[in-house]
Order: sequence, then structure tokens, then C-alpha cells
Amino acid sequence: MSNESVDTSRGPLTGLKVLEFAGVGPTPMGAMMLGDMGAEVIRLDRVEPIELGSPKTPGFDLTKRNRQVVKMDLKSSDAQALALRLAGEADVLIEGFRPGVMERLGLGPDVCLARNPRLVYARTTGWGQTGPLAPAAGHDLNYIAITGVLHAIGREGGPPAPPLNLAGDFGGGALYLAVGVLAALHSARATGKGQVVDVAMVDGALSLMTAFYGNHASGRFKLERGTNVVDGGAPYYDVYQCADGEYVSVASIESRFRRELYGKLGLDADALIGKDGPPERHAIKPVLAAIFHRHTREHWCRVFEGSDACFAPVLSMAEAPAHPHHVAREAFLTIDGVVQPAPAPRFAGTPLPTPTAARREGTDTDAVLPRWGIDATTIARLRGLDVLR
Repeated sequence: MSNESVDTSRGPLTGLKVLEFAGVGPTPMGAMMLGDMGAEVIRLDRVEPIELGSPKTPGFDLTKRNRQVVKMDLKSSDAQALALRLAGEADVLIEGFRPGVMERLGLGPDVCLARNPRLVYARTTGWGQTGPLAPAAGHDLNYIAITGVLHAIGREGGPPAPPLNLAGDFGGGALYLAVGVLAALHSARATGKGQVVDVAMVDGALSLMTAFYGNHASGRFKLERGTNVVDGGAPYYDVYQCADGEYVSVASIESRFRRELYGKLGLDADALIGKDGPPERHAIKPVLAAIFHRHTREHWCRVFEGSDACFAPVLSMAEAPAHPHHVAREAFLTIDGVVQPAPAPRFAGTPLPTPTAARREGTDTDAVLPRWGIDATTIARLRGLDVLR
């Protein structure tokens, strides 16, 4: 990215050029985040669709928003040469293949950095580029399984509970991809030298567990699931079912917040505080559960929302967009008929534009490649060879 002044009206990363090799999970999510913040992201899609465990309907894979798509057959040497030319024009290259795949395509970091020494070359995998598991297949659940994350999630006496793929794919992968890219870009601008960023979901998930490892070492966090404050072990940090079958959450960790919680429930706060920790959960939780079950979720929202009791209703994805707080902050957008979360975080000086929709069909080849230095003759020749769409 040039040090010259750029128009930041389309986000703080306006002017940044990102080349994304199509993948799944954290790679498109990380690219989406960079695109949401203003980067121009070209996604090199395969001519044939990527095989997915759960097929996605075009236009509804929202992590592909803010993209311009070029389809090519990377098994072709002509397409590989074109991809290398694009890497020469990029500030960032993102790929999520198993270790060694990009090298076999002739697009490994040594080749790309030789052509573009300032390039940030980000590699996203589950296990990382090195280590005995590096070449093995895996998914989010496997990555968080060996980090302590999965073991810690679940109810007391029950098995580990598979969570959504947030801690591995998106928290440990996509977020660390975005942070790593931005850190390497800062270094490249200062030194003139790019570098390889090894983003492993297993590393990111471990990093997310840092505070818990510290708490465990100090003796404050037990290995038994559901027996700690923030894993549902405390009566004041849990979800409770209401009369209508819906749920509410309370997270009144600090005593001043618990005082408000108990007061609004009609309980004697002075008699409970200090005697309501995880060890007392079996005696106190049934009391709270019975009270919450007397009324509907709507009733408890009227009683608690906006208070300091640390309360919130448990909303489904169908309900969340209508919550008044989200509405006031415009936290959801409807793009091409699809309701979706707005970009985050928010920037006061370089506000983010409305994202472009995830492409449903077609490509942006003719609009994109000339801007990246590829002439019309080359485009026509590669189309004639059926290696470019």
C-alpha cells in the first residue's frame, strides 16, 4: 500500500489491494473483514465449486461480501502465471490451503515475495504450517479439542458440548488473520519488506484461552465443567427458562450487580451475597429457576432490561435484528434481500460504507483485471484456453 495520501471515505483500508485464494471458514471471513474496512479484495475462485461439507446457496454465503470475483483454473500454468502477476500488484495475499499446495502451484511465498518484496503473504490453516498435525485434515471442533477450549464447555457432569465454530474458525482463525495481516502491513510500510504470516486456528484458539490458563494455574478455574463462575457454575451467571419456554441470561458477577438482580427477583440480597458462589449452585439455582419460570420472557425484559443486573433475553437469529439496541445502532443491514450483521468495528473518522452483496453468479473479471495491470488481449487469450472465466 502506498504511503501517499489516499481517499479514506470508503473505510480505513481504502487503497489496500488484497488477493484472496478461494477457501472456506476463516479465510473468506478474514478477507471479508478487510473488505468491510475498505480494502479492494479480489477472490480467485476455482472454475469448479469448492466441495463443502454443507453446500451454501450462492448469495447467502455472507463471508463472501465485499468481493470482486475472478474464476480461474489454477491447475493450468497459464492461470498460475496470471495469479503470480496479480500477486505482484497486491499488498496482501491470503490463502487457506494445506501446507505445500501453493508451492506445488508455483505460487509459494518464496516465488511471490521474490516478485513483490513488500507483499504480506498470509497462510491460514487449522494446525499451522509446521508440526506433526500440519498435513492432516481437520475442522473447528478438532482444533479446539486439543487447546482446552472444548473440554471447558458443557454442563456439570455432562460431556463437552460442541459449540458453533466460533472459537476455532472465526475467533481463532479469521480474527487472528486480520490482526496478523495488519501487523505485517505496518512492518512492511516501515521496513519495505513483506513477510509470511502463519495463521493457525489451533494457535488462535489457544490465544483466546490465555486468561483461563492463568486462572487455572492460580487455582481459580477448575477443570470440571460447569463448576466455575463463567461456565454456568454460578447461580448468577446462567440462563433460565421462562413461563413461555423462552430463556433469559443473567451475568451478575459483581456483588453490586447481584444485589440488583436479587432485589428485582424479590430475594434478600444481604442473605445471599457471599453465600451464592459455585459451591452453593445446587441450592440456589433451583430458587432462581422457579422464580424466572413464573413469568414470560417479555415480562422479565420489562423488569430488567436497562438495569445494572446484567440481564439480557436469549434471542434467536430470527429475533435479534429487531431488538431495540440493534435497531438504534443499525447493527444489522439488509443487502440484496439478506439480513446480516453490519461491519465491525466502527470508525469515527473513516466510516465504513454499506458492503456489497455476496455474488450470486458471474464474475468481475473484465472490471477488475485491467485495474490490476492485465490487458484485454491476455484476458481474451486465457478465456479462449478456458482457464479464465
